[in-house]
Amino acid sequence: MKLSGIVTLLTDFGEHDPYVGVVKGVILGIHPAARLVDLTHQVAPQRVLEANFQLRGAWEFFPAGTIHVGVVDPGVGSTRRILCARSRGHVFLAPDNGLLTGVLDPRDEVRAVTNTRWFRGGELSHTFHGRDIFAPVAARLLEGLEFADVGPVVTDPKALELPQPVRSGSGVVRGEVIHVDSFGNLITNLRPQDVAHLPEERRVVRLGSRVIGKPVDSYAAAARGNALAIFDSFGYLEIAVNCGNAERTLVTGLGAGVSIGE
Repeated sequence: MKLSGIVTLLTDFGEHDPYVGVVKGVILGIHPAARLVDLTHQVAPQRVLEANFQLRGAWEFFPAGTIHVGVVDPGVGSTRRILCARSRGHVFLAPDNGLLTGVLDPRDEVRAVTNTRWFRGGELSHTFHGRDIFAPVAARLLEGLEFADVGPVVTDPKALELPQPVRSGSGVVRGEVIHVDSFGNLITNLRPQDVAHLPEERRVVRLGSRVIGKPVDSYAAAARGNALAIFDSFGYLEIAVNCGNAERTLVTGLGAGVSIGE
Protein backbone atom coordinates (compact mmCIF):
# COMPACT_ATOMS: atom_id res chain seq x y z
CA MET A 1 0.00 0.00 0.00
CA LYS A 2 1.33 3.44 -0.91
CA LEU A 3 0.90 5.87 1.98
CA SER A 4 -0.26 9.45 1.38
CA GLY A 5 1.83 11.02 4.15
CA ILE A 6 -1.35 12.10 5.96
CA VAL A 7 -1.96 11.09 9.58
CA THR A 8 -5.28 11.89 11.23
CA LEU A 9 -5.51 12.19 15.00
CA LEU A 10 -8.61 11.50 17.09
CA THR A 11 -8.31 11.63 20.88
CA ASP A 12 -10.02 12.58 24.13
CA PHE A 13 -6.98 14.65 25.18
CA GLY A 14 -8.70 18.03 24.89
CA GLU A 15 -6.74 21.22 24.24
CA HIS A 16 -5.86 22.39 27.76
CA ASP A 17 -2.76 20.21 28.11
CA PRO A 18 0.23 19.64 25.81
CA TYR A 19 -0.63 15.98 25.10
CA VAL A 20 -1.75 16.52 21.49
CA GLY A 21 1.27 18.68 20.74
CA VAL A 22 3.60 16.06 22.19
CA VAL A 23 2.07 13.32 20.00
CA LYS A 24 2.60 15.54 16.96
CA GLY A 25 6.13 16.30 18.05
CA VAL A 26 7.03 12.61 18.23
CA ILE A 27 5.60 11.95 14.76
CA LEU A 28 7.40 14.93 13.23
CA GLY A 29 10.63 14.05 15.00
CA ILE A 30 10.67 10.73 13.16
CA HIS A 31 9.06 11.80 9.88
CA PRO A 32 9.21 15.61 9.44
CA ALA A 33 7.25 15.49 6.17
CA ALA A 34 4.14 14.03 7.84
CA ARG A 35 0.93 15.96 7.24
CA LEU A 36 -1.08 15.91 10.46
CA VAL A 37 -4.84 16.44 10.53
CA ASP A 38 -6.82 16.85 13.76
CA LEU A 39 -10.14 15.04 13.42
CA THR A 40 -11.04 16.02 16.97
CA HIS A 41 -9.50 16.00 20.42
CA GLN A 42 -12.80 16.80 22.13
CA VAL A 43 -14.18 13.27 22.53
CA ALA A 44 -15.59 13.04 26.05
CA PRO A 45 -13.01 11.32 28.28
CA GLN A 46 -13.01 7.53 27.88
CA ARG A 47 -16.09 7.54 25.62
CA VAL A 48 -15.03 4.89 23.10
CA LEU A 49 -18.51 4.80 21.54
CA GLU A 50 -18.31 8.51 20.74
CA ALA A 51 -14.83 8.11 19.25
CA ASN A 52 -16.13 5.26 17.10
CA PHE A 53 -18.98 7.44 15.83
CA GLN A 54 -16.58 10.25 14.92
CA LEU A 55 -14.14 7.95 13.13
CA ARG A 56 -16.84 6.09 11.19
CA GLY A 57 -18.14 9.39 9.88
CA ALA A 58 -14.79 10.86 8.91
CA TRP A 59 -12.20 8.39 7.65
CA GLU A 60 -13.60 7.83 4.14
CA PHE A 61 -13.25 11.52 3.25
CA PHE A 62 -9.46 11.18 3.24
CA PRO A 63 -7.35 9.94 0.34
CA ALA A 64 -6.22 6.34 0.13
CA GLY A 65 -3.01 5.76 2.03
CA THR A 66 -4.04 7.85 5.05
CA ILE A 67 -3.09 6.60 8.51
CA HIS A 68 -5.84 7.14 11.11
CA VAL A 69 -4.70 7.19 14.75
CA GLY A 70 -7.41 6.90 17.40
CA VAL A 71 -6.36 7.26 21.03
CA VAL A 72 -9.38 7.02 23.31
CA ASP A 73 -7.93 4.44 25.60
CA PRO A 74 -9.34 3.87 29.09
CA GLY A 75 -7.32 0.65 29.23
CA VAL A 76 -3.94 2.33 28.70
CA GLY A 77 -1.18 0.54 30.60
CA SER A 78 -3.20 -2.67 30.97
CA THR A 79 -2.95 -5.89 28.96
CA ARG A 80 -5.31 -4.58 26.27
CA ARG A 81 -3.89 -4.83 22.77
CA ILE A 82 -3.09 -2.05 20.32
CA LEU A 83 -4.27 -2.79 16.81
CA CYS A 84 -2.89 -1.84 13.42
CA ALA A 85 -5.22 -2.64 10.52
CA ARG A 86 -5.37 -2.16 6.79
CA SER A 87 -8.83 -1.58 5.36
CA ARG A 88 -9.95 -0.28 1.97
CA GLY A 89 -6.64 1.43 1.25
CA HIS A 90 -6.33 3.05 4.70
CA VAL A 91 -4.36 2.20 7.83
CA PHE A 92 -5.86 2.37 11.32
CA LEU A 93 -4.08 2.43 14.69
CA ALA A 94 -6.28 2.14 17.79
CA PRO A 95 -6.60 0.33 21.10
CA ASP A 96 -8.44 -2.97 20.95
CA ASN A 97 -11.50 -1.67 22.78
CA GLY A 98 -14.05 -1.54 19.98
CA LEU A 99 -13.02 1.84 18.59
CA LEU A 100 -12.71 0.31 15.10
CA THR A 101 -16.15 -1.35 15.17
CA GLY A 102 -17.92 -0.82 11.85
CA VAL A 103 -14.76 0.61 10.30
CA LEU A 104 -13.08 -2.72 9.66
CA ASP A 105 -14.37 -5.51 7.44
CA PRO A 106 -14.03 -9.08 8.79
CA ARG A 107 -11.70 -9.84 5.87
CA ASP A 108 -9.25 -7.04 6.73
CA GLU A 109 -5.75 -7.80 7.96
CA VAL A 110 -5.41 -6.77 11.59
CA ARG A 111 -2.25 -7.04 13.68
CA ALA A 112 -1.35 -6.48 17.31
CA VAL A 113 1.31 -3.82 17.80
CA THR A 114 3.88 -5.69 19.87
CA ASN A 115 7.27 -5.10 18.25
CA THR A 116 8.95 -2.79 20.76
CA ARG A 117 11.66 -1.97 18.25
CA TRP A 118 9.28 0.57 16.72
CA PHE A 119 8.22 2.21 19.98
CA ARG A 120 9.69 5.47 21.27
CA GLY A 121 13.06 4.93 22.94
CA GLY A 122 13.41 5.00 26.70
CA GLU A 123 11.12 3.74 29.43
CA LEU A 124 7.56 3.09 28.26
CA SER A 125 4.95 5.19 30.07
CA HIS A 126 1.98 3.37 31.57
CA THR A 127 -0.27 6.38 30.97
CA PHE A 128 0.76 7.86 27.61
CA HIS A 129 0.86 5.21 24.90
CA GLY A 130 -0.26 7.89 22.44
CA ARG A 131 3.23 9.36 22.76
CA ASP A 132 5.26 6.20 23.25
CA ILE A 133 3.55 3.69 20.91
CA PHE A 134 0.87 5.14 18.63
CA ALA A 135 2.86 8.17 17.44
CA PRO A 136 6.18 6.43 16.72
CA VAL A 137 4.53 3.46 15.01
CA ALA A 138 2.49 5.79 12.76
CA ALA A 139 5.61 7.76 11.90
CA ARG A 140 7.66 4.64 11.19
CA LEU A 141 4.97 3.32 8.88
CA LEU A 142 5.45 6.55 6.92
CA GLU A 143 9.19 5.89 7.00
CA GLY A 144 8.68 2.48 5.35
CA LEU A 145 8.05 0.09 8.23
CA GLU A 146 6.53 -3.09 6.78
CA PHE A 147 3.00 -3.65 8.04
CA ALA A 148 3.75 -7.25 8.99
CA ASP A 149 6.62 -6.11 11.23
CA VAL A 150 4.37 -4.40 13.78
CA GLY A 151 3.31 -7.71 15.32
CA PRO A 152 1.22 -10.87 14.95
CA VAL A 153 -2.11 -11.25 13.20
CA VAL A 154 -5.26 -10.71 15.29
CA THR A 155 -8.41 -12.63 14.38
CA ASP A 156 -10.65 -11.51 17.25
CA PRO A 157 -10.61 -7.71 17.59
CA LYS A 158 -13.08 -6.48 20.19
CA ALA A 159 -16.34 -4.99 18.94
CA LEU A 160 -18.78 -2.53 20.47
CA GLU A 161 -22.48 -3.28 20.54
CA LEU A 162 -23.67 -0.33 18.45
CA PRO A 163 -27.27 0.81 19.06
CA GLN A 164 -29.45 -0.36 16.16
CA PRO A 165 -32.87 0.90 15.02
CA VAL A 166 -35.80 -1.40 15.79
CA ARG A 167 -38.81 -1.80 13.51
CA SER A 168 -42.11 -2.97 14.93
CA GLY A 169 -44.72 -5.07 13.17
CA SER A 170 -46.76 -1.92 12.50
CA GLY A 171 -43.79 -0.30 10.77
CA VAL A 172 -42.88 2.11 13.57
CA VAL A 173 -39.13 2.65 13.72
CA ARG A 174 -37.45 3.35 17.05
CA GLY A 175 -33.93 4.61 17.60
CA GLU A 176 -32.03 6.77 20.03
CA VAL A 177 -29.74 9.76 20.32
CA ILE A 178 -26.17 8.49 19.92
CA HIS A 179 -24.26 11.78 19.74
CA VAL A 180 -24.62 15.42 20.70
CA ASP A 181 -22.48 17.74 18.59
CA SER A 182 -20.93 21.05 19.59
CA PHE A 183 -24.06 22.94 18.46
CA GLY A 184 -26.23 20.87 20.79
CA ASN A 185 -27.81 19.00 17.88
CA LEU A 186 -29.11 15.54 18.80
CA ILE A 187 -27.78 12.97 16.32
CA THR A 188 -29.74 9.72 16.19
CA ASN A 189 -28.94 6.29 14.75
CA LEU A 190 -31.76 6.55 12.19
CA ARG A 191 -31.03 6.87 8.46
CA PRO A 192 -33.28 7.46 5.43
CA GLN A 193 -33.32 3.75 4.57
CA ASP A 194 -34.77 2.97 8.00
CA VAL A 195 -37.97 4.86 7.16
CA ALA A 196 -38.18 4.18 3.42
CA HIS A 197 -41.04 1.71 3.99
CA LEU A 198 -43.22 4.38 5.61
CA PRO A 199 -45.59 6.49 3.52
CA GLU A 200 -44.81 10.19 3.59
CA GLU A 201 -47.69 11.05 5.93
CA ARG A 202 -46.36 8.67 8.61
CA ARG A 203 -42.81 10.03 8.67
CA VAL A 204 -43.42 12.13 11.75
CA VAL A 205 -40.51 12.27 14.17
CA ARG A 206 -41.08 12.03 17.91
CA LEU A 207 -38.50 12.62 20.61
CA GLY A 208 -39.92 10.67 23.51
CA SER A 209 -43.51 11.91 23.68
CA ARG A 210 -42.71 15.25 22.02
CA VAL A 211 -43.79 15.59 18.38
CA ILE A 212 -41.02 17.19 16.32
CA GLY A 213 -42.60 16.80 12.87
CA LYS A 214 -41.54 15.46 9.50
CA PRO A 215 -37.91 15.86 8.45
CA VAL A 216 -37.26 19.14 6.65
CA ASP A 217 -34.61 20.23 4.15
CA SER A 218 -33.00 23.07 6.08
CA TYR A 219 -32.75 24.53 9.58
CA ALA A 220 -34.52 27.64 8.31
CA ALA A 221 -37.64 25.57 7.60
CA ALA A 222 -38.49 26.00 11.28
CA ALA A 223 -39.05 29.33 13.00
CA ARG A 224 -36.13 30.64 15.03
CA GLY A 225 -36.02 28.81 18.37
CA ASN A 226 -38.24 25.96 17.18
CA ALA A 227 -37.28 22.29 17.04
CA LEU A 228 -36.95 20.42 13.75
CA ALA A 229 -35.79 17.11 12.34
CA ILE A 230 -33.37 16.88 9.42
CA PHE A 231 -31.11 14.26 7.86
CA ASP A 232 -27.60 15.63 8.35
CA SER A 233 -24.54 15.64 6.10
CA PHE A 234 -23.51 12.17 7.29
CA GLY A 235 -26.96 10.71 6.65
CA TYR A 236 -28.22 10.51 10.23
CA LEU A 237 -31.51 11.89 11.49
CA GLU A 238 -30.74 14.94 13.60
CA ILE A 239 -33.02 16.86 15.93
CA ALA A 240 -32.04 20.51 16.12
CA VAL A 241 -33.35 23.90 17.17
CA ASN A 242 -33.08 26.65 14.59
CA CYS A 243 -30.46 29.10 15.87
CA GLY A 244 -30.48 27.32 19.22
CA ASN A 245 -29.25 24.34 21.19
CA ALA A 246 -31.52 21.29 21.10
CA GLU A 247 -29.87 19.56 24.04
CA ARG A 248 -30.55 22.53 26.33
CA THR A 249 -33.88 23.59 24.85
CA LEU A 250 -35.40 20.11 24.85
CA VAL A 251 -33.66 19.11 28.10
CA THR A 252 -32.47 15.73 26.82
CA GLY A 253 -29.39 14.07 25.41
CA LEU A 254 -27.61 10.78 24.83
CA GLY A 255 -29.84 7.73 24.89
CA ALA A 256 -33.12 9.63 24.44
CA GLY A 257 -35.64 7.58 22.50
CA VAL A 258 -36.74 8.66 19.02
CA SER A 259 -39.50 7.16 16.91
CA ILE A 260 -40.94 7.63 13.42
CA GLY A 261 -44.27 6.31 12.17
CA GLU A 262 -46.44 6.27 15.30
